[in-house]
Amino acid sequence: MFARTVPGVAQQTASADIADIADGAAKPDAAVVRDALGVGVAVGLSGFAFGVTSAGSGLGLLQTCALSLLVFTGASQFALVGALAAGGNPYTAAAGAFFLGVRNAFYGLRLSQLLALPRAVRPLAAQWVIDETTAVTLAQPTRRAARIGFTVTGLTLYVLWNLTTLLGALGAKAIGDTRAWGLDAAGPAVFLALLAPMLKTATERAVAGLAVLLGLGLLPVLPAGVPVLVAALAAPAALFASGRRAKATEKIREKTAEKVTEEGR
Repeated sequence: MFARTVPGVAQQTASADIADIADGAAKPDAAVVRDALGVGVAVGLSGFAFGVTSAGSGLGLLQTCALSLLVFTGASQFALVGALAAGGNPYTAAAGAFFLGVRNAFYGLRLSQLLALPRAVRPLAAQWVIDETTAVTLAQPTRRAARIGFTVTGLTLYVLWNLTTLLGALGAKAIGDTRAWGLDAAGPAVFLALLAPMLKTATERAVAGLAVLLGLGLLPVLPAGVPVLVAALAAPAALFASGRRAKATEKIREKTAEKVTEEGR
């Protein structure tokens, strides 16, 4: 699937891979496949929880399966059916799911440069640009390893997610109340488990924390689905505060430098 490269990129790709290997950064293909399969299988099985939750929210079998086949981003899917199950407006629920899915577009900007796929393949590969494939791809030391990781993770997860979605939707009636089994929390739990390791800077943690406070705080007073939209305001608010803090720190440094200079005279 990734054997071909776009014109002008083949030589750059080969040079990059050779340089990585020379530096001892190469990773065995078997190790990449093993890691990718581990992520794909572990997350793919949670599609069962989505199938059950979706059917429990009132969506039909075809609607549930279509969401996994066409949308294929777990957080957005769970947000949509969760808002519908809570009695939210379909348009509000769809808007919340959309904003959660926007992050995949930013993943695509980074992965397009890293993978350098042929133009004919990119529309198909875009369907697999999600949290899990991005995490596995960015963890690889070479372009070859990144392509293998992306392909194996995406294929494994897509097949398993859709298969388990179907099984979950078919078995929803036999299971009964999904909340009694705790399956309604499976999607958010998986999403948080994947998100937590990505929060490496203070600003990222501040955005996540503020979003949680906004979402939970407004949940009792706003219609279902709306708190998710409001929580998106956490990003600009945290970035604004971070910028103000950085400017204040810079001013303090400048004043300190001026004082040291004057004392030196």
